[in-house]
Parts: sequence; structure tokens; C-alpha cells
Amino acid sequence: MSKIHAKQMLGPDGWVEEQTIDIGKDGRIAHVGPANGGDRIDLVLPAPVNLHSHTFQRAMSGLTEARGPDPSDSFWTWRALMYRFLEQLTPEDIEAIAAQAFMEMVETGFAAVAEFHYLHHGPDGQTYDQIDELSQRICVAAQAAGIGLTHLPVLYQYGGCDGRALEGGQLRFGNTTGSYYKIYDAARAMVSNGPADWNIGTAPHSLRAVNFDGLRAAEEIADKGPMHLHVAEQIAEVEEIKAHLGARPVEWLLAEQDVDARWCLIHCTQMTQKETIDLAKSGAVAGLCPITESSLGDGIFNGVEYTAADGRFGVGSDSNIHISLWEELKTFEYSQRLRDGSRAAMAETQRSTGRVLYEKALAGGAQAAQRHSGAIAVGQCADLIGISTDNEWICGRKGDLVLDSLIFSGRGESAVTDVWSAGRHVVREGRHIARDRIQPEFMRSMRRLEQVL
Repeated sequence: MSKIHAKQMLGPDGWVEEQTIDIGKDGRIAHVGPANGGDRIDLVLPAPVNLHSHTFQRAMSGLTEARGPDPSDSFWTWRALMYRFLEQLTPEDIEAIAAQAFMEMVETGFAAVAEFHYLHHGPDGQTYDQIDELSQRICVAAQAAGIGLTHLPVLYQYGGCDGRALEGGQLRFGNTTGSYYKIYDAARAMVSNGPADWNIGTAPHSLRAVNFDGLRAAEEIADKGPMHLHVAEQIAEVEEIKAHLGARPVEWLLAEQDVDARWCLIHCTQMTQKETIDLAKSGAVAGLCPITESSLGDGIFNGVEYTAADGRFGVGSDSNIHISLWEELKTFEYSQRLRDGSRAAMAETQRSTGRVLYEKALAGGAQAAQRHSGAIAVGQCADLIGISTDNEWICGRKGDLVLDSLIFSGRGESAVTDVWSAGRHVVREGRHIARDRIQPEFMRSMRRLEQVL
């Protein structure tokens, strides 16, 4: 059993001082109480789950910021570039890139990730000899980084609502329900043999890429496990689905499916007021990715209305162009301020902006990943962040002011000294313990890709 002496700690009921956290051999919190020894840390926070990631896109960071031949560059032109890029990726590249992304997630404070994994096949769409080859690569990378994993194999059937065939880069995603069952079963066996805190769920990609039967099949496979879906990200997507299904995507989904707490709907940046309230009432989690949504011009989530209706949300790094827990939260808050001409948009009378954002993200991420985490409490996964408050960004502050400073100073990562994922002490003195092994492999893949792109 290891011990942490927290000079200050965010507990389930608020801020407390001089506490010892005992971590059991099973990676869970065994005891929390008045200080009685342990490694001294200025501040200990529960560590959130990154609820939405496509790790392979980490290698595209910085490569898609020049305008192409189309003067109206958009999400759709970015997507075409992404498809051309992924045609070059080998299984070795995918593993190296994923390990780098996972390592960066942990260094910023995420203890676990829900990996929305839709890259299943070779560049020509043919299956690998081991049908779950690329899921295996994700799992190996997650173990190398020591991050908690909820693996979400993606079902992707079509190129659009009209059922058009997949082509080009999309061929690496495509599955029938039959081939998807095989990938899922193989991945489930692998996850069950991994660390005890790992989990698996399903992810029908979107209402554009999966038909009704596919959606039903994914829900059946998931059983009581997590189910994630892209929805209402772009105006063109909303229009296509409305023309095909006769309703807007969130409207249709809530009417036709039993959307409940197992579901995580990703983006939801194009919703009406009614859809916003109805989604909040469903108990599902809205999976927000504010940095990526800003990068792709997706739109602004109705955060103020949604949380006023007790809606649940978490944050994810999605395209991984900039992996930062703190910047995701700040970008979300600033989007609300810019839209409404307000300040402290998400704050409450008794909780500051940073406190509300952080605690909502803790609860929503844990729910979306079905992970026993989100609070420093006995029985929970020991997902913890150690923070130094003796620096020019925190200045020895206490309580909500610490979270506000971490999120809005723009230097949150600089204050992170330690991170534990289910008791695995993977970041020490601000640096991942496997960085010297993971980063060179990533750089080798990047040098190779630069030669072929």
C-alpha cells in the first residue's frame, strides 16, 4: 500500500486539508483520513477521464492549417486530408502514435481515456490476419503509457445516409455487422486480459455511417456497457440526416432509441433549445471536445442551458491536435462567454467557474467510460493528480481559486507534478516515467510519414 499526504485535497464534499490517501495493491483508494504520513504533495485532485479520442490523428497536429484549393475550407476538406493521411499508417505507426498521445494525456492530468477506435483494416480495406490487429496496437500503447482504457471499437458501414459505398481512406473503417462482431469479440477478450481497470464498449460511428440495423446491433453487443456516437457536429450533417430520416439527429435519436445513462453523444454542437433540454433529461453524457470543435468550426455547445437543466458532460481531446485537460475546459467556458457576451458563464453561487467545469467533467467522464472514478473516495480507482502550488501560476492559493488558476492561467500542465492511474504512478516530477522510450518511437514514425506524405 502506498500513501500520499495531501496538504490540500478536493474531496467528494469539497476542499479539505492535511489528508492521507492510502492506495491499495488493487489500484483503488483504500482509506482517506487525517494526515498520518505519506509522500507530501501540495494539492491532490481526482483525475478525469478523457472521454473521446482518435489517437492516430495526433500525428496530424500542425499539418492541416494551410488553406487548400477550395476557398471555403471546412470540416469536409479537413476530413478529405485526414483520409489521405491515414492511408499511409502502418500498424507500427498506429501503436507509436497512440503511445505518444496516451503519454501526453497522462502528463496533462487525464488518468484514463475512452478511445473511439475506427481504424480497423489495412489501407486497401482488407482485414489483417489477426482481425483485431489495430485494437491490439491500441491496447499495447495504453499499457506502455499506463493509462486507464475504455476501448470503443467503432462500427462504420456507409459513406453517407444514402448508403453509398466506402472509398479511399474510409475503407480502413468499414465493417458489416458480422465482421464487426468478430472484431468486438476479439477486442473484448484482449481487454479482459488487460489491467483490471480496463473496460470495453461499442461505438456506432454516426447516423451518417450506420443504418438502423447497425445501430441496433451495436446496442445489443454493448448490453449494459458504454455506447458512444458522434452526433450533430456540423450543419451539413444535420441537413443530410433530416432529409433522410425526417428529423434532426438528436431529435431522431431521442425519439427512436432508448438513450439513457449508458450513452455518450459526442459534440452535439448543432442542437435546438428543445433538443438541449431533452438531452439533459435523458441522463446521457454530452461528450465535448472544445479544442477540436474550435479547430473544425463545428459550432458552440449550448452549455449554459444544458447544465441549467442538470445535463451531464465530460471533455475529450478528439483529434489530439493539442492535448490539454485544462485548455479543453477553458475553451468550453470561453465559447459560452463569446456567444453570450458574458463572464463566468458556468459559475454557480457556491462554486467558481473552474470548480463547476472540473467537477462536471469528473462525473461525466467517469459515467461515459463506466469507470469507477471521479472522486477521492474509498473504493474508487486511485486516479489522482498531484499539483504544485508553490509557483507563479498558483501562488499558494487554496480552494476554488486553485482550479480557476489551473484552467485560466494557460499553464495548468506546468503545475502537474504527479499522476496516478488506478494506482499506477506514471508521472513523477512532471514527466512520464516512460517518455524516454515512447517519444523516440513516435519520432521515428513521424520521420517516415514525412517522406511518404
